[in-house]
This record gives sequence, C-alpha cells and structure tokens, in this order.
Amino acid sequence: MQNENIIKWLLKGDVSIQYQVYKDLLGEERKDLRDRIATEGWGAEFLAKRNDNGHWGQKFYQPKWTSTHYTLLDLKNLCISPANEIIQESVELIADTEKGIDGGINPSPNIPFSDLCINGMFLNYASYFLLDETKLESIIDCILLQKMADGGFNCRFNRFGARHGSMHTTISVLEGIAEYRLNGYQYRLEELKESELSAREFLLMHQLYLSDRTGKVINPDFLRLSFPGRWRYDILRALDYFQYSQTPWDCRMQPAIDLLLKKRRKDNRWRLQAKHPGRVHFEMEKAGRPSRWNTLRAMRVLQHYGIGAKKEEQVLYFK
Repeated sequence: MQNENIIKWLLKGDVSIQYQVYKDLLGEERKDLRDRIATEGWGAEFLAKRNDNGHWGQKFYQPKWTSTHYTLLDLKNLCISPANEIIQESVELIADTEKGIDGGINPSPNIPFSDLCINGMFLNYASYFLLDETKLESIIDCILLQKMADGGFNCRFNRFGARHGSMHTTISVLEGIAEYRLNGYQYRLEELKESELSAREFLLMHQLYLSDRTGKVINPDFLRLSFPGRWRYDILRALDYFQYSQTPWDCRMQPAIDLLLKKRRKDNRWRLQAKHPGRVHFEMEKAGRPSRWNTLRAMRVLQHYGIGAKKEEQVLYFK
C-alpha cells in the first residue's frame, strides 16, 4: 500500500515525471506522455524561453542556470523526445560555433583549454538529441586526452595540472559516455568503454563519497540530494548513473545506498535537500520539501538493484 501511494503521488507531478514513472518504475513505455512533455508543464516552459537566435539566456553559457547549455541539460533530464527539431537545432548551433582550438566546447575565447565538465555535459545531451557523430569526434578526442592515472577526470587537469580525479568532473564525463554508448555511436567507442570502466572504478574506489586516503567524507555536499545537479556531484546522481548505465552491483555502492535509505522520510518520500544558487527559468521544486525528482530517482535505483519492495508489489495497484 505504501508503494501504491507513492506511485500515485508521483503520477500527480509534471508530465515528465509521469513519463519516467511509467518507463522506469512500471515498465511501460508511454509515448503519449513523452509527446506531451514539449507542449505542457516544465518542458513547454523551457521551450517557451528560447530566443529567436536559437539560444536561451545570454547564449551558450551565460548566465547560470538559464543559459543554453544548462537548459538543454534540463530538457534532456525531462526525457523530452530526442527527435525534437527545435532542440536539435540548438545543439547543432553549439557544435558549429562553440568549439575551441583543442576541439572541445569552449565558451570563452580567452581561455585556450576547454572545460571538461562542460564537455562531459555537452556529450550527454548532444548524444541524447542525436547530433551527427562527425560533430562529436573532436569532443571525444578532447575527453580521451584528459583521462587521469587514477581513472578519473578533472576539469583542472589541462589548465592547472591537477593530479587527482574530481568526482564532479568524473560523473559529468561518465554520463556523457553512457549516453553516447547507449545511442549507438561508434567513433573511438572501445576506448570510451575502457575509460568508462576506469572512471566507474574511480568512484567505487571512494565508495562514492569517502576519501581513499583518510576514509573521511570528501565533501559534505556529496551527501545532500539536489536536483538539477548541474555540474555538481552527489551520491544519488552517482547511483542514478549506475542504474541507467546498467552497471552491475558492486558492494562498494552499499555505504551510499545505506545513506540514501536513511534519508527516506517516514512517508517513503525523499526531500530536495539542496538547490544550487543562481538564476533559473522557474522553480520546479522547493528545497526542504518532498521531491518527486529525488523520490523517482531513488526508487529507480533501489528497484534496479533489487533493494526494498519487489517490482510486482509496486505495480499491483495498476494491474
């Protein structure tokens, strides 16, 4: 009964939430719901704010979080149709106009080296929105050049000589590689798969939030569940990546799972614990309140790894 009530509560949310509940929790592909994301609710609001020049905000990366870059990431996370021609035009515009001398996406003409977090996020939504593979090749080259010895990635590596992977950068690159791989792209695919495995190992080596040297929490913010995550890392974002990329269970995920379960309220919902400061198009959820985004993401992680209620119990009400 508790799971039935949570499913019912989730299905009262935005159409993008409804679509993902059916797809990820109930195992039902609802094209009718996906088609509605572009014409109502949050998806329609995002699309309505697009400028005539094909950008949102003040072009590609200004201001946060209303720029083209973060708006496209938001639209991808809504699971709006990847065949949306308006969005595809904006993605192609970025690929054609925002590349730096190193082949990566670079919003600053005064900085010679591309930011790897930006490129990981770009690869994520550009692959989702089916950008032509040839326009992704230089992005892939740029990413693979920056793989670190510990298996992770760090956006400070090519500019400041960082020697240790960053959880923030690594999760952004992992999400990009997974989306690229799952959408059937082939350029340097085997190298990307190897990099994905080693980057996963980097996160798992840290049990998703602990220092491999001291065993202490790397950053308390890693334990605060936010959405949208933007470029920032947290344990739920990592776990959601693992389920989405079909990563097999690893016992080193357990500490983060335990923390996730502790954060579940008595009504089986999860709160939105943090919001990242900055201008937004509109507020999807309020910090401190029960969050459909975090509840949906937590539930699909637990369901994927068989933790908690069985799937048959979750869908019983809808049979």
